[in-house]
Amino acid sequence: MRILFLNQAPRDAHTTDEDISRIEAQLRSYASPGTEIVYGFTDDFPGAMIHEVLAQSQKLNGLAHVIEAPAIIRQVAWAAENGFDAFIQSNTFDPGVEGGRLAVRIPVIGLMRTSLAVASTICDRIAILGPLDSDLPSAWRTVCAYHMDHMVVGMRALNIYKDFKSRKDEIFERTVQLVKELVRDKGAECILPLGGKLIPYLVDPQELERATGAPVLNTKAIGIQFAEMCVRVGITHSPLAYPPAPVRHEHFLQTLNP
Repeated sequence: MRILFLNQAPRDAHTTDEDISRIEAQLRSYASPGTEIVYGFTDDFPGAMIHEVLAQSQKLNGLAHVIEAPAIIRQVAWAAENGFDAFIQSNTFDPGVEGGRLAVRIPVIGLMRTSLAVASTICDRIAILGPLDSDLPSAWRTVCAYHMDHMVVGMRALNIYKDFKSRKDEIFERTVQLVKELVRDKGAECILPLGGKLIPYLVDPQELERATGAPVLNTKAIGIQFAEMCVRVGITHSPLAYPPAPVRHEHFLQTLNP
């Protein structure tokens, strides 16, 4: 089984080979024996700089997810034509997932939607943690689009999105504080963390659960193992909900009037 685990943006100059090797090893640890996880990036595209501008200004409001969706959908089509059994969008805000499902018949997995579904089977009251306050409005709109707003009782932001590696202890303690507040003040019974750069890539969800007593979901592990289940069982998104389109990867590279 081969799964493409796609980064939302093109690779930038700050991402080292060591960074990629570490992420790949972590992702492989969530997969079953015999499953190949290929960690990839979108091709560079006009507007990709928006992601960097918003990150540097600490204003991740969802605009980058809108702009990057076509590049992600193009990679979904490429994966389906190049022997991949499933596709996972690595970003927990699910950019490009809905459009990607209209382009292919292999499973296209969004980590937010899948994790919300898992959380709904283990509790009745879900809370969401985002990296920044600016992330939360667009995240809430996505929750509502998934018809899960009746289960999400609270949302909070860490408001830490720079110098991750040197602030691991600070991120851990801040997360523990917010989780305890959500449990105490909102009655949260399970925590869904958005922003994989922080959780689980930097901070282990199991350590957070031990520190707080509340389940903190590992969105990457959930996405990979759900994708594996889809492939093994032979299920994918419904063709009644996502009517198939006769498109190929090459069509995303062509203009109407060449």
